[in-house]
Amino acid sequence: MALQYPPPFQLHQKFEKLSFQYDTQVSVDSNASTCSTPSTPTSPIDFEIRIATDEDREQIREFLQNFFYKDEPLNSFLQLINEDNPRCLDLEKFTLKDLNNGLNLLAIHDKKLIGVCLNGLMERGKAEEEFVCKDEKFSKIVQLLEHVAEESDPFKKYPGIDKAVTVKILSVDGSYRGKGIAKDLMARTRDIARKIGCGFVSVDCTSHYSACAARKLGFEKHYTLRYEDYKVDGKVLFTPEAPHRALTVYTQKIC
Repeated sequence: MALQYPPPFQLHQKFEKLSFQYDTQVSVDSNASTCSTPSTPTSPIDFEIRIATDEDREQIREFLQNFFYKDEPLNSFLQLINEDNPRCLDLEKFTLKDLNNGLNLLAIHDKKLIGVCLNGLMERGKAEEEFVCKDEKFSKIVQLLEHVAEESDPFKKYPGIDKAVTVKILSVDGSYRGKGIAKDLMARTRDIARKIGCGFVSVDCTSHYSACAARKLGFEKHYTLRYEDYKVDGKVLFTPEAPHRALTVYTQKIC
């Protein structure tokens, strides 16, 4: 998942699929099934979508710093980024570690980065490489996502499929939302996934708004973990502000 309005939207297979940003106005009820689009859509623009490379790393990092890292609900709850600590290096390393896999997409308008879709590859029975996390706060998020990955395992839903793409972060510059950028980034992601033999796309949503956006993009809910039900040593670790009450996994079959 990182598509969020009011704040930005996420996606994993770990923290990666965390987030989406999307132009939506939603009910405060996290169980609400409806999402209304803005009443006054903005005019479309001409933009290009291209594959990201390592040369784009710093530009993408700055984009996420401005439009995703701070506002993602779990990051915000733990205060990973604040005035005293403007950057979380483990967070940056984790979200950008697969930048050269040929699956990550950028939306460009007038040479300006206006949207990103960071994607990863999942294969049945293949464990993800362990991420060594030094940041104590961020390690809690990594552990949560590892738990969700093990519990949800979207391959259970598709027994005949052995490969899939996971959307890690889908985020759009706030001043360019409502122009179809997120929709086009997702459409291109599906195209790439089909070309490399994937059978479905999966996204983990830590935000209520990202879950709403996933539904609007045609995804179906596969798994839900309410934050109040996730405990370590009997203690609830995450209580983000409403309406962010659960981490959900959404999938969409594409073959």
